[in-house]
Amino acid sequence: MTAPRSYPPDVRGRLEVDAKEILARYPQPRSALLPLLHLVQSEDGYITPAGVEFCAAQIDLTAAEVSAVATFYSMYRRTPTGDYLVGVCTNTLCAVMGGDAILDALRTHLGVEPGRTTPDGVVTLEHVECNAACDYAPVVMINWEFFDNQTPESAAALVDTLRAGGTVTPTRGAPPCPFRDTERILAGFPDPRPAALDAGSAGEATLAGLRVARERGLTAPPPPDEREGEAS
Repeated sequence: MTAPRSYPPDVRGRLEVDAKEILARYPQPRSALLPLLHLVQSEDGYITPAGVEFCAAQIDLTAAEVSAVATFYSMYRRTPTGDYLVGVCTNTLCAVMGGDAILDALRTHLGVEPGRTTPDGVVTLEHVECNAACDYAPVVMINWEFFDNQTPESAAALVDTLRAGGTVTPTRGAPPCPFRDTERILAGFPDPRPAALDAGSAGEATLAGLRVARERGLTAPPPPDEREGEAS
């Protein structure tokens, strides 16, 4: 499949309506670049030359300037993405706790290398540097929804359910929607999922350090300006 280099008039017109709504949120048009990139990614499933050209035209940048931003952030995809982007954290803590084993298991189970999509177009496997949930390692994310404390077996069950057309329930938040719908949400449009705001409170692993600090009467040191006052 060849990446589109420009959008047909009907698609461009529809995207321009959405882009106008995004631009209205920012006093400086350039500030809207990140959500605009999510918008075009919701159209194509990844950042295409057509998407880059569209974003550049909306905020009076060059294609090179837009591409520089799009290639800097890992959330902007450079290749076609399936319905579900399955990211396995392989950063230090997750790797030690089994992240590498999960990635290897999914590579074999799905028959694709990281960065590739299954032939049915449902799952794109990816390794990620950090999911910012180290207290629940190893963590897998599906379209940016958290699935904590995973094992090779549980991760395989997740992708099998997705490929069978089923629904998977994250540790917190709403069941993941297809990747392009996720990207539209990240562009700043309403999240239609009923449980989108029902993430709940922080879990026990996250609060463990706070609990210990309270039990032992530990407090943070005062800010620098207060310490200077004490010294004088």
